[in-house]
Amino acid sequence: QVQLVESGGGLVQAGGSLRLSCAASGSIFSINAMGWYRQAPGKQRELVAAITSGGYTNYADSVKGRFTISRDNAKNTVHLQMNSLKPEDTAVYYCKMMVRVVAGARLNDYWGQGTQVTVSS
Repeated sequence: QVQLVESGGGLVQAGGSLRLSCAASGSIFSINAMGWYRQAPGKQRELVAAITSGGYTNYADSVKGRFTISRDNAKNTVHLQMNSLKPEDTAVYYCKMMVRVVAGARLNDYWGQGTQVTVSS
């Protein structure tokens, strides 16, 4: 099985910064795309940022210029650097990875348990 463990959430004032990390462990042959999603109370989960195995990145319009996604393939880890945080960034943040557990197997999605980010005004 594959486990994703997130870290780095917390409480920060508006304008501050946080860095989220997500590390995958277990039976892993390769990891394709990695991404961060968030879900605020009463809202649907939305994509925040994603990065392909080749390093191509994609961001939600609401975070462009403020958030940066990066990955460390050697450590099966993805990071999200969040700067200039706003109260509307408050949500539970989840990482997701598309993992191939053995050569030739299909890709499956795995999710982290979520980490709370709260931005006070």
